[in-house]
Amino acid sequence: MQASGRAYKDAVYGQFARIGKALASPRRLELLDLLCQAPRTVDALAGEAGQSLANTSHHLQVLHGARLVESERKGVFVTYRLADDDVAVLYRSLRALAESRLAELEQVTRLFLDEREAMEPIGAVDLIERMRSGRVTLLDVRPEREYRSGHIPGAVSAPLGELEGRLEDFDRDGEIVAYCRGPYCVLAIEAVARLRARGFDAVRMEDGVPEWRARGFDVETAGAPL
Repeated sequence: MQASGRAYKDAVYGQFARIGKALASPRRLELLDLLCQAPRTVDALAGEAGQSLANTSHHLQVLHGARLVESERKGVFVTYRLADDDVAVLYRSLRALAESRLAELEQVTRLFLDEREAMEPIGAVDLIERMRSGRVTLLDVRPEREYRSGHIPGAVSAPLGELEGRLEDFDRDGEIVAYCRGPYCVLAIEAVARLRARGFDAVRMEDGVPEWRARGFDVETAGAPL
């Protein structure tokens, strides 16, 4: 017996809904954001996302079930990565839609930044112009694994946890631009606050590597991720 048009449409939209259900969790969206930076083990993802190993594993299994991520086991460790670049595009599109439709998103972001002395970011084009002057130090304050997986050309790896011990390496007469994982990552905000407290002229760039790449700019790697 041939399937009815109604049954066919129900089946099709049911498959679409699998993606929607997988995305319908703040925790899973954060995991996708992290995986946009670099592949990670379950343990590393749990640590970065501040959740238990069991919960992280559960959320990853949901994402895997919707074919949004892939996994690879090496010994006792399981490493997850995005299924392909289309997943990163989907994540950025979802984020852009939320930015355009949800005033609450702008409000909570503005409140967070206002409490940190209106730390306005610079854009990618502005960064390129400043770097041409030769007096800008560009810091990638993400973990080294992410830097090695892909970073903005000319950037120096300075993970936030190591920043305090690296201050003597930076030019106090020049400008420092820090970037991290994108517009909703707080690592660069914290890095700039620490640098300013120690007398440096520091600003942050809002874009991370995925946004930089999406704009058509080149990205460098530093060998295989750790």
